[in-house]
Amino acid sequence: MGLGTKIMDTLGAAAVMNRAGLVPFPRLDHGLRSISAVNKYGPFAGPVHAHASSGLQADALIDERGTLTYRELEDQSNALARAWRAEGLTSAAVMGAMCRNSRGLILTMLAAAKNGNKLVLMNTGFAPPQLADVATREKVSAFVYDDEFADVAAALADDILRYRSWPDAGVISDVATLDDAINSQSADQLPAPSSPGGFVLLTSGTTGTPKGAPREHTSPLASAQFLDRVPLRRSQTMMMAAPAFHGTGVSQLAIALALGQTVVMTRIFDPENTVRLVAQHRCDSLVVVPTMLQRIIDLGPETLAKYDTTNLKIIFSAGAAISPDLSKRTAEAFGPVLYNLYGSTEVAVATVATPEDMAKAPGTAGRPPVTCHVHLYDDEGKRITEPETVGRIFVSSGLSFAGYTDGRDKERIDGLLSTGDVGHFDRDGRLYVDGRDDDMIVSGGENVYPLEVENLLMDREDVIEAAVIGVADADFGHRLRAFVVAAPDSQRDENELKAHVKANLARYKVPREIVFIDELPRNATGKLLRKVLEQHD
Repeated sequence: MGLGTKIMDTLGAAAVMNRAGLVPFPRLDHGLRSISAVNKYGPFAGPVHAHASSGLQADALIDERGTLTYRELEDQSNALARAWRAEGLTSAAVMGAMCRNSRGLILTMLAAAKNGNKLVLMNTGFAPPQLADVATREKVSAFVYDDEFADVAAALADDILRYRSWPDAGVISDVATLDDAINSQSADQLPAPSSPGGFVLLTSGTTGTPKGAPREHTSPLASAQFLDRVPLRRSQTMMMAAPAFHGTGVSQLAIALALGQTVVMTRIFDPENTVRLVAQHRCDSLVVVPTMLQRIIDLGPETLAKYDTTNLKIIFSAGAAISPDLSKRTAEAFGPVLYNLYGSTEVAVATVATPEDMAKAPGTAGRPPVTCHVHLYDDEGKRITEPETVGRIFVSSGLSFAGYTDGRDKERIDGLLSTGDVGHFDRDGRLYVDGRDDDMIVSGGENVYPLEVENLLMDREDVIEAAVIGVADADFGHRLRAFVVAAPDSQRDENELKAHVKANLARYKVPREIVFIDELPRNATGKLLRKVLEQHD
């Protein structure tokens, strides 16, 4: 990106932040004080410190244990950071956390930033060998975990310092709780670390041990990427259903804290309870991954009508594509409130689809927000500028990572980073993601991307979910096999589904086999485990 583009990005980001209330005009001193705090303590701890110092009288967090104000978050995270320092954990130490959504995880994030620690956010779906492998690779020396993951944490090396984040009733353990650590220390303000701690987010790990994607210190202007096309504003209430260890949760928590919002969370996702909490707390926004949204919509109109969700202005979804069918059903249930972010752990934000985008162009991933740039390239690295032409998707974003923690990187062209997906722009500049580059199969000499077939199947009322993969075929090279989760009381008619695909797509895109299963295999963040399907008999 050239100097002129960078200047325009900066000016555009500043305008977005002013509109959202992060740098409020004319009281620019308030915004500048917050930006200064972010520079000292990072994008999580900085806003909390600034709000507490300015005397903001607002609840910051509501979980199953109750409510914490911004002042209480500030004081308790100060004490926790002091406890770690008393244990000899310097800023050079790498922390790990395996926690569900609760105050324990948030306090760990804040204390790690204040102590200058890198924090590796572990997936709660890890098996013991995965956790041990990642902890060894990332050189984790202290670990925070919920009691339910004690058996998984037992796989860690004995010399790793441990803390319990969410102690279960009746559990007897020699491991100290975060509450023990907090209560042992003063809550006085700490001197800022020489450099605030950063996060290491992990890739989905659907094809092996997850890779580490570090999130170091980013410009305060980066938050404009989320605020440009999503109307998050000061003093709203956010229901955080998405796991906070995932990039979606991390990004939206940071935005909520920066805006002085109240964040509501529960440890275990339950679709009806989530809607109940949205109604109870008059939430303005709900943050989900697509599988959560699917389960909420599948509650049906009768159940959803029991709860007053009229204050809900935003359903923010990220982590996977939203099918046209799910987009339509969400609008029918909640109105025009669905915003879908397309990106990845590595590139962060690429595009955002607004309710207007999805109403006019079902299935679109939307447009790039301010400071984000998306280009398409062919297999030879030549840029594609013609609409309706499929190419490999590359992204430039102020939040993009600089490379994996193991030294590897993704492909880069012209300063833009590969997403690993292929897609096309329509004539109005909206992006469509046609599938993973490595999901494409060649059947009888024709290129096929399974996502198109999946979306077509899921548009039917008798199909809840669908996944399509390629399997080896002696005659055609590969053939398509579809896995379908059928709606209750449906006929499960394989020939009917094949005929539906044949009537709408080219003949070579018709699955040769359709397998009916009870549920699709997914990891803790809702990513489809295609490797598991490939091993299905």
